[in-house]
Amino acid sequence: MKSFRDRLRAGEVLLSTLVSFPSPEVVELLSKLNFDWLFIDGEHGPFGTLEMQRMLQAVDDKCPCLIRVPCNNLVCIKQALDIGATGIIVPQINNAEEAQAAVRAAKYPIQGNRGGGLARAHEYGISFTDYLAKANHETCVVIQAETRGAIEQIEEIVAIEDVDAILIGPYDLSANLGHTGEINHPEVVAAINKVEAACKQADVKLGYFGVNPESVLPYKEKGFTLLTIGVDSLFILNGAQQLLDEMNT
Repeated sequence: MKSFRDRLRAGEVLLSTLVSFPSPEVVELLSKLNFDWLFIDGEHGPFGTLEMQRMLQAVDDKCPCLIRVPCNNLVCIKQALDIGATGIIVPQINNAEEAQAAVRAAKYPIQGNRGGGLARAHEYGISFTDYLAKANHETCVVIQAETRGAIEQIEEIVAIEDVDAILIGPYDLSANLGHTGEINHPEVVAAINKVEAACKQADVKLGYFGVNPESVLPYKEKGFTLLTIGVDSLFILNGAQQLLDEMNT
């Protein structure tokens, strides 16, 4: 069976939703649907490593999970992978050097500098040798393009070996470019177009996040394949509001 990374690099359309609550029950429910992967938001959500591990345990092998780490830090990346994440999403990358550091933190020597340890990913030692043999090939590294620096150096970033995808965070990108929330501002659109062109030239896959299908479908049609639609908190709010509206009509 193909690994998630193999599917990503082959250009399959891979759909997910963003999980912002540190709840095993939420990811357990979502993993029963037909999402290709789940986006666990360790950057903005109130997550500790143990909470994220409990969530991965609830999902088990039913659905791949990528963790957005809180920052581009060797320990954060190592812990996310050691607890069993399929891959990492690294925010706030400003240049190629930072992107290279993220890749190296996710890969064991000699490709990188990820340290060895016995944790959930290795079945606490039972499958340590087998895990090490396949980890570098199967671990996904997704870099977010959401800063002016990342846009300016996008050609250098996508040239880095083992950068599997570039994920556009349109809201943070718009803010970083001085147009907070204006995701259709010409400068923001131009930045996204620059990322798209660089990724297609380098055969690096493209990702996009949006709160609803209407905002994401245009990017699917443009060839973006790593797609995140919606947020768990909005599912609750929108569903509850719909009930209220129907009862009050």
